[in-house]
Amino acid sequence: MNMLVVYFSAEGTTAKVAKAFSERMKADLFEIVPEKPYSAADIKWTNPLARCNREKFGKKDVPVNGRIENFSDYDTVVIGFPIWYGAAPNVVNTFCKGYDWSGKRVFAFATSGGSGIGKTAEKLKPYLKGAEAVDARLVHTEREVAEWVKE
Repeated sequence: MNMLVVYFSAEGTTAKVAKAFSERMKADLFEIVPEKPYSAADIKWTNPLARCNREKFGKKDVPVNGRIENFSDYDTVVIGFPIWYGAAPNVVNTFCKGYDWSGKRVFAFATSGGSGIGKTAEKLKPYLKGAEAVDARLVHTEREVAEWVKE
């Protein structure tokens, strides 16, 4: 089974958890990096004019740097991100739209979400055309990573 962990991390929290998943699962690791990096002001959601708000409410694609050339080689993909407005940030959705997910098992984890995971998996599914299964959970610690991987 070939496994891949992809993640978008705005402030480093998601990166730590993604690396723990990658190590525990012996999976390859890929960071989703927007062409134009986010500044602290860009992700300050309390500012209605912040970039994250303009992207989310404008339903804008966010161009991504880099590409996974051998994506078809993976059958299980773990996707990590902070929750922005009850869903994945638009940069994650843009990344997902660029690949064929047919037959892949997808596990998504979010490292934020004061209100819980909610409908994160359901909201991500339209960007994962053909995925065999999609599951999503909140994960904050290496212990939580270990418990989920054990399952």
